[in-house]
Amino acid sequence: MNAPAPGVEQAPTNWTAIALFAAFVLLTLLITIWASRRTRSASEFYTAGGGIGGAQNGIAIAGDFMSAASFLGISALVYSSGFDGLLYSIGFLVGWPILMFLIAERLRNLGRFTLSDVVSYRLAETPMRCLAAISSLVVIAFYLIAQMVGAGQLIQLLFGLPYIYAVIIVGGLMILYVTLGGMLATTWVQIIKALLLLAGASWMAFLVLAQFGFSLPALFARAVQVHPKHLGILAPAALARDPVSAISLGIALMFGTAGLPHILMRFFTVRDATAARKSVLWATSLIGYFYILTFIIGFGAVVLVSTDPAYVTAAGKLRGGNNMAAVFLAQALGGNLLLGFISAVAFATILAVVSGLTLAGAAAVSHDLYARVIARGRATEAGEVRVSKWATVALGGVAILLGVLFEKQNVAYMVGLAFAVAASANFPLVLLSMYWRGLTTRGALLGGWVGLITAVTLTVLSPGIWVKVLGFPHAIFPYDSPALFSMPLAFLCCWLGSTIGRTRETPAEASAFDEQLVRSHTGIGATGARSH
Repeated sequence: MNAPAPGVEQAPTNWTAIALFAAFVLLTLLITIWASRRTRSASEFYTAGGGIGGAQNGIAIAGDFMSAASFLGISALVYSSGFDGLLYSIGFLVGWPILMFLIAERLRNLGRFTLSDVVSYRLAETPMRCLAAISSLVVIAFYLIAQMVGAGQLIQLLFGLPYIYAVIIVGGLMILYVTLGGMLATTWVQIIKALLLLAGASWMAFLVLAQFGFSLPALFARAVQVHPKHLGILAPAALARDPVSAISLGIALMFGTAGLPHILMRFFTVRDATAARKSVLWATSLIGYFYILTFIIGFGAVVLVSTDPAYVTAAGKLRGGNNMAAVFLAQALGGNLLLGFISAVAFATILAVVSGLTLAGAAAVSHDLYARVIARGRATEAGEVRVSKWATVALGGVAILLGVLFEKQNVAYMVGLAFAVAASANFPLVLLSMYWRGLTTRGALLGGWVGLITAVTLTVLSPGIWVKVLGFPHAIFPYDSPALFSMPLAFLCCWLGSTIGRTRETPAEASAFDEQLVRSHTGIGATGARSH
């Protein structure tokens, strides 16, 4: 049996949680079998044939985005710091209007399966697809590490299962979902998970507010009384003391959302640009509602959990760490039944997110690198889907391995790094390729590679890795998030590379912008949909 990860206690086996999770797995496996019978072509595998409805896709996007880290992490941040938790969640939320007004419609009309289809539409295909695919895989790898380690530690704590078993279960199930059912199965897994998570969080928030006569001021007043910081929890603290880090983190969260490959890929699953906009509207509404719930849950934990000796140590620390605030609150409000439900939903949440990540990674390998770069467009659909399924198996194996290797590391910075890389490498390419006629292949390559390398390098040199992981006494780069520096640098390099000197391809790339502009607005020439 594996030793628990640092700071994680292995709980007694929670049979209620295991039974509820088993029911979720059984339901989703039945959906996967159904989806496998409807998944034959590459379009059906990658994008469910473009036949997902706008509302369905919006709920699935919310399910893809609302991770266990969001639910447990932001509740924990509110529990420990109060107002800072709200500022953090707003950063995640503000990225969605950018997607809705700048990206969604044009992305759906220009692309087919991946964001590489968009950035290589009028630029040199091979180098652009290589850059976009590598950047996407870097983002996915960092995101996967955080999800897999989170799964292992969470299940070790909630279910009483050994760490390695939890990692293997998540890896095995995500391989099953993606290889058998493709995007259709992944979509329904995410929809079911989103509805369960929203239902559980809504019920918890309802029970918290019921204890205070449904009065938020009464809840806040009681929280101020019992929290060690008192009125300090109603004002920005850590983020206000270091505004550069706060702004840099905000930029990463706001613009990184518009560069996450597994989120952008979902816009190709709907039939047209109208449905893509509707998807973002649904997703934004549900995610915004969810973050309001986490704020109430966090303050509810301050009042009901921090004052209960069953959940805190003699030193006043929460047993199992602050990430357990929402879970303990579920037990305090609804006993073992609600605890089991929330535990099962947290595990299902991780499963849904890693399935979306794995499918996006498999698409980058099979569609961008294999079919378009290595086979130069001569690959058969059956061959491309076969490569994608093998890539899924490989990514699942890599995810399990990384989860085991990083077991004893603090991987909180991994999600931040994923957003920073997405904001610094993917977002500038997607935005400029759609909106700027003057962007050239040379400028896009220069900006994309500089953004990617700068974001990764500065993160390694930051306190989160250089000091806390590598053990050096002082960080070379003083801020945790590099986006404030790496994203503007990427845009600058895109402009410099495109404007200084002209190549033979420059006039053709500029003239192709008109055709791209017409298609991005009208959808003429975009792939059609298949009904489900």
